[in-house]
Amino acid sequence: MPEDILLSVIMPVYNERDTIAEIVRRVEASPVRKELVIVDDGSTDGSREIIRGIESAAMPITKIFHPVNRGKGAAIRTGLESVKGDVVIIQDADLEYDPNDFVKILEPIRCGEAKVVYGTRYWDPKNLPRLYLANYIATRLLTFMANALYGVRITDESTCYKAFHVDVLQDIRLRCERFEFCPEITAKVAKRGHKIVETPIHYTGRTKEAGKKIGWRDGVEAIWTLLKYRVVD
Repeated sequence: MPEDILLSVIMPVYNERDTIAEIVRRVEASPVRKELVIVDDGSTDGSREIIRGIESAAMPITKIFHPVNRGKGAAIRTGLESVKGDVVIIQDADLEYDPNDFVKILEPIRCGEAKVVYGTRYWDPKNLPRLYLANYIATRLLTFMANALYGVRITDESTCYKAFHVDVLQDIRLRCERFEFCPEITAKVAKRGHKIVETPIHYTGRTKEAGKKIGWRDGVEAIWTLLKYRVVD
């Protein structure tokens, strides 16, 4: 993998007017060669207007607008149609994840160790209180299921920071609409025999009151997704 690889950052956005400008600034400041693909998923809180005004001299930005809210998975699938990079990573539009971690996430791909890298939140005990009990339990259950069903050895199945060499994604047909992107891509990557390498990342969780959108129904859907793709593709 050449040193000047291009990272395509897909950022699905839904009603994140308070954080969208800052997270774009942080992505821009990350010391890697990159492009940003923003997919607004039918926001109604003013996020769309902020996105339209965002410009950058440091990185190309593609802006896509869903006319109605379709879900995070649908936004990611839309974003994938526009990426031009060698590696793709998902970046939420809140401030839970730190784009400075792009450097170490890219390293296993850059050196040829793997084509799939997940950023794990579980390396630092300080991160655990930030996950909140329900989120922690769901994450641990989904990770256990992924390991048991697909023979992978990971610690954080539901992490946002998942990076893929584009070759991997070109062989996968995604069907996700909402938050089931994570279990679907994990299942399909594992079934194709790709090694998943994990690297430690930083994490600052937020509450539902602060705007976190995933709920218990999404956890149930994620469990079903892991089970379903064990027998279908």
